[in-house]
Amino acid sequence: MPVPVTHVTPVKRDAVYDHRAQQAAVPVTVHYEDGSICETLLVLTAMQVELYYMQFDALIEAKDSARGHAR
Repeated sequence: MPVPVTHVTPVKRDAVYDHRAQQAAVPVTVHYEDGSICETLLVLTAMQVELYYMQFDALIEAKDSARGHAR
């Protein structure tokens, strides 16, 4: 029976973009319920990169806004 994944975290290495394939590769670590891990790549299409760019920008704005309210 496969061990369930608990979460995935980015690895502290640069993502790379392949303009010919129009894909980005982000190094990640997959964490399993039994404590084991596996390093792999999260492959994103150009459209997914743009979508996550917008979502991360909104998250950064929310963090900055929350920081301003905490003062």
